[in-house]
Amino acid sequence: MALSLALVAMPGAGKTTVGRLLAKQLDLPFMDADHEIEQRLGMNIRDFFAAQGEAAFRDVEQAVIAELANGRPMVLATGGGAVLREENRRALHDHCTVVYLRSTPEELHRRLRHDRQRPLLQVDDPLRKLRELFRERDPLYRRVSHFVIETGRPSVQGLAGMILMQLELAGRVDPSRVPSPVDPLQGGAP
Repeated sequence: MALSLALVAMPGAGKTTVGRLLAKQLDLPFMDADHEIEQRLGMNIRDFFAAQGEAAFRDVEQAVIAELANGRPMVLATGGGAVLREENRRALHDHCTVVYLRSTPEELHRRLRHDRQRPLLQVDDPLRKLRELFRERDPLYRRVSHFVIETGRPSVQGLAGMILMQLELAGRVDPSRVPSPVDPLQGGAP
């Protein structure tokens, strides 16, 4: 069975890192929407944001999501704000199995406190900004998602394992494609 999996979450929740591992484990191509956007723009998102503003960025993002969320087998990591537009939410939900990697603003702040690349967090109080973004986006992430995974503090491998288990239980992946939790090469215990 073909799986088109999209990961949505706040900035810094691990969409790209977890997505790469899931793609490897499921033997699927990995796509990063932000990377595709930068390829199209010919510059990094931060510079485009500064020069053109958020609305222009969201227009490009919408076009890229429409192209990528087409149901072909892959693992797609979306940008943190991809859910802001109804068109993106519809495309993702209708053509992909969407997993929300849910992290608290405090956890995200610990991960991102030294980050200088994310345009929306270049403010005097990044934690406050993360809390505002979370209040705005959490309901949207929940609405678009088929599965919600609380990230907490598990390792990348642990998060990928939790996602694969949910997909297996829902019949969306073949159980033979899911790595065993007791695989000595993967580590971990039963």
